[in-house]
Amino acid sequence: MKMHGLGNDFVVIDQRGGGAVVDAPLARALGDRHRGVGFDQLAVLDDVDGADIGLTFFNADGSIAGACGNATRCIAQFEMTRRGLDALTLRTERGVLQAKQADAARVSVNMGAPLLEWQDVPLAREMDTLELPIDGAPTATGMGNPHCTFFVPDADAVDLEARGAEMEHHPLFPQRTNVQFAHVIAPDHLRMRVWERGVGVTLASGSSSCAVAVAAARKGLTGRKVVIDLDGGRIDIDWRDDGVWMTGPTAHVFSGVLTPAFLDGIHDR
Repeated sequence: MKMHGLGNDFVVIDQRGGGAVVDAPLARALGDRHRGVGFDQLAVLDDVDGADIGLTFFNADGSIAGACGNATRCIAQFEMTRRGLDALTLRTERGVLQAKQADAARVSVNMGAPLLEWQDVPLAREMDTLELPIDGAPTATGMGNPHCTFFVPDADAVDLEARGAEMEHHPLFPQRTNVQFAHVIAPDHLRMRVWERGVGVTLASGSSSCAVAVAAARKGLTGRKVVIDLDGGRIDIDWRDDGVWMTGPTAHVFSGVLTPAFLDGIHDR
C-alpha cells in the first residue's frame, strides 16, 4: 500500500501470515522514486504478542527508523477500519503505542514519553539536552529516534537542505539525527520544517512534530498543547502525563503488487 500523512509518504508491506522478508536492499529499491515506488519511510506489518499489530520502519536509505509517527497513524486508521474498531495498540521499537479515532478525518497516536536524558536520546557524551553546545543552542529529544531542534526567527528562511544534511551527521549524535527548524507563531502555535535522517527534506514528520512541541514547552516558548504548521499541513500535539499525543489526517493512496521481475532484480543491483 502507498499512504501518506500530510505529504510524509510511506510504502506499507503487510507480511502477516508469511511472505518475503523485508530487508535493507528491498527498502532501498522500493524507496527509489524513479525505479521503485518512492517513500520517506517503509513500514512492515507483522503479527506480534501483546499488541494488535507490529510495525518495523525503514528509511529510504535502508536504515532502520525506530519511530515513524505519521506512518503509525496511517496504519492505525487502515487497521481500525478493517477490523471495525475505534482504538487499537501497535508494537514498535518504541514500545506499545495506543491509537484511537479522534474524529471522522483524524487519528490520534500516543507516541510515548519523550526521552530527555543525554544517554537516552542518545548523545555522544553527558550534557544538558535543553541547550546543546552547538551554534544556535538546539534542543535534543528522543522520541524512539533522535531529534535536534533549532528555534529560529523564521523557519522558512533556513537553507534546510544544507543545514539539515550538516546536522544529521554531527558528532554529538552517534546514531545521526532528525533536524527541525521552528519558530513560534503564538503560545499554542508553531511553524516547523524538517530534515529526516536517512531521507532528507520531508513535508512532515510525526516524531519530529512531537520533539519540537516538547522542546518548545521545555524552553517556555509554548504550552504543552500546540498546533504545528508543516510544509505538508497541520498537526496537533499534546504532551500529556501519559505521553505525547499526536493527532492528524491520514490518506491511503493505492494498493498494488510488486512484479516478480522487480523483486528478482533487487539483490543483483
